[in-house]
Amino acid sequence: MIGSNRQGGDLGENLQAFRDEVRAWLTANAPVGWREKMAGADGDGFVAFQREWFAALAPSGYATPHWEKGWVGGGRSLAEQVVIFEEMARADAPRLLLHFISLYHAAMTISHWGRDDQKRRHLPAIIAGSVWCQGFSEPNAGSDLASLRTRAERKGDRYIVNGQKIWSTMGQYADWCLLLVRTSTDGPKQAGITYLLMDMKSKGVVPRPIRQITGDEEFNEVFLEDVEVPVENRLGEEGEGWKVAQTTLSSERGLTILELAERMNRALWRLMEALASHGRNTDAQFRREAVGVQLRIDALRAMLADFMARSEAGSELVGASSMIKHYYAQTLREFTQLGLRAQGLPGQEQSPMTLGGGHETGNWMVDFLNSYMWTIAGGTNEIQRTIISERVLKMPREKLS
Repeated sequence: MIGSNRQGGDLGENLQAFRDEVRAWLTANAPVGWREKMAGADGDGFVAFQREWFAALAPSGYATPHWEKGWVGGGRSLAEQVVIFEEMARADAPRLLLHFISLYHAAMTISHWGRDDQKRRHLPAIIAGSVWCQGFSEPNAGSDLASLRTRAERKGDRYIVNGQKIWSTMGQYADWCLLLVRTSTDGPKQAGITYLLMDMKSKGVVPRPIRQITGDEEFNEVFLEDVEVPVENRLGEEGEGWKVAQTTLSSERGLTILELAERMNRALWRLMEALASHGRNTDAQFRREAVGVQLRIDALRAMLADFMARSEAGSELVGASSMIKHYYAQTLREFTQLGLRAQGLPGQEQSPMTLGGGHETGNWMVDFLNSYMWTIAGGTNEIQRTIISERVLKMPREKLS
């Protein structure tokens, strides 16, 4: 299973040797001046750049250290994965935004639930550059995912799918989609959900990009009309989709945030630079807030280290991924908000960036606006708090009048 890696233990000097290896590779191969280049690029330019960077990175194995041993770069310990993320951030190497869902969500889910033929078909293709998107949320079933209405009716060896999905990241560029559909209305809502792997080139699939407040078109709504999906493209059994989806969501709320936390930690210098360049580093209130943000990042990294160690040992705490996801979203908001406030009004006049802006760009207005995404993506903060209260704190469920 991807994500269930060998125990690394204390690698000592071997870990330092590995760090030197990663650093040397990035020094020789990481693209130089890519931020300036991407600042004026359109969507097609962004995609071309991302594909080029992935093609260079994938053979090194540094894109797939969380995959199981036997795959290129796979089987790396948690300590080695952290080294890779640290060195990527140190080198200011681009994030793999186009392939993010492919490498984590799709790969982990297919590795855990897929049949051998599905693994042989899709996992090598992901390493070769296949792009995936996620078809979970719907206009009336986002936070309450179990209420999804996209219907799949089985006819012989195919499902006929009709419905609509929304917030499908990079859906306009995707080759495949992780799709949740309703195959039954009997029993509990979760019991009637099935998990399909859908070819985005299928007849009847229409993705439509959604323009965001930053000017990006990162998300999509996807319309599905009489789309045929072979039964052999189902993950797990019919009606088992809710259980399969928990593997996908666990990846989104845990493993993927490991990289994001390391990048935010490395980007602290941008925050310090913003404070100093506007004279805020002598303001006691700004200094206190900056220390608070740094402590929150340290706490987040400690939570992630514990989460990953427990996951490797098979003793993950109930609700841990929800706590991490919620804490990351809040920390990111505080991080970007402080950077924006440090610059004052001039910071709000910066021009938007192209697709792929993140908290490490230094464009604080865009970064702050983008930070709101993480209070929604992968389950809203409200939903995470509900999960924590009910499953961790054992509080009674709210009764609606």
